[in-house]
Amino acid sequence: MRFTRLTAVLLCAVLTAGCQSLWNGGTNVRTTDVAGKSGTGELRTDLEPLTKRFAALGTPEQARWMSGTLGSDRAPGPSTYWIDAVITLPESKIDELRSAYSPESAGKTPDVVDGLRGELPDGSFLTSDRLDQAFSADKWFAKAYLVPADRALVLVATGT
Repeated sequence: MRFTRLTAVLLCAVLTAGCQSLWNGGTNVRTTDVAGKSGTGELRTDLEPLTKRFAALGTPEQARWMSGTLGSDRAPGPSTYWIDAVITLPESKIDELRSAYSPESAGKTPDVVDGLRGELPDGSFLTSDRLDQAFSADKWFAKAYLVPADRALVLVATGT
């Protein structure tokens, strides 16, 4: 009887400790790591890789952009790529995008990598879901921001 009672107490203690570790000390909070952007750190100015992926750009005048992969190369499987870009467009293209997608100021600054942060234009960033969708295609998802006064479009994109 004594052995059975001792076994039951030990079993309850082990199960309780196991449940606590599953629930982060009983707080019911899950922790996750956000996949970080990694790349070469090279600031690029060539247009062809951007116009090939984002047809809605039309014919940009110039661009400054960086790219790389998300997460660690230790994980098996296909990579997810990222592109952060500051693109200068003709004024007619800026007007076309504003008219077609009705972006508005959301009070947000694009979350670009540190190496591109100094390239961001001053001013209010205009965005909309429809503008994002215009630059999301062929397995690429983009957040798009217009700064009409600078004829700038900022893209923060991920894809495979």
